[in-house]
This record gives sequence, C-alpha cells and structure tokens, in this order.
Amino acid sequence: MINEFKDFIAKGNVMDMAVGIIIGAAFTAIVTSLVGDLINPIIALFTGGMDFSGWFYVLGDGECASVAACTEAGISVFAVGNFLMAIINFLIIAFVVFMLVKMVNRVKSAAEKPEEVAPEVETGPSELDVLLEIRDSLKARG
Repeated sequence: MINEFKDFIAKGNVMDMAVGIIIGAAFTAIVTSLVGDLINPIIALFTGGMDFSGWFYVLGDGECASVAACTEAGISVFAVGNFLMAIINFLIIAFVVFMLVKMVNRVKSAAEKPEEVAPEVETGPSELDVLLEIRDSLKARG
C-alpha cells in the first residue's frame, strides 16, 4: 500500500493539481478584492450608493447594523448582498478560467504541426497493367 501511495504522489497529475489549488486560492483573493474594492463601488455609484455587502434581511426579531453584528448577536439573516458578491466572484473566475483554457488550447494547436502529407509520386503502370498490355499485344500478333 505504501508503494502504491508513493506511485500516486509521484505522478505529475497530483503535482499539477496541487499547483492549481495553490494558484486558485491566491487568485480567489485577487478576485474577492476586485469585486469588493472595485466592482462594488462602481455598482454603488449607479445604484445610488447601495453597498451590496450591506444588503441583508433580518429573519426573526431584532435589528442589526450589519451582517456581522447580526451573526455576533445570534440573529439569523438573509444576506442577499454576500450572495450577489459570491455570484460576481464566480462569474469573474469562470471567465478568467475560460480565457486561460482558450489560450492553452490555442497554444497547443499551434504547437502541434499538422502531419506532412507526402506528395503523390507517379509510379507508372502496375504489374497487372504490364501483364494486360503483354496479353493484348500477344493477342494482336496471333
């Protein structure tokens, strides 16, 4: 079992996956900052100053100034803004991944050279053609 585990770890796919997870985590932090620090203020500009992260509904009794305050007080909230931010994050990440896959596919297709097709060389008559010609010439003589 230990040898099988070593073989599994030594495969390149596991290392590629590990690198992908690490880069994905770092990329998620960048996208979260992009949405929270750049996109949300632009949306707030068009919606009259509405901050999506502060858009929530209290479920039950009580009032809170923020989602964090409700969570601390143990009050259930329906955090619409956080959900919308998660959707925006997902769409941005999905678009960037799509563009990366598209770029990798383009690079792969450019790297793959099409198989060179040898030009057809005229080889002359086949053995059957020669034999038929001999037969026909013998018939003509006889």
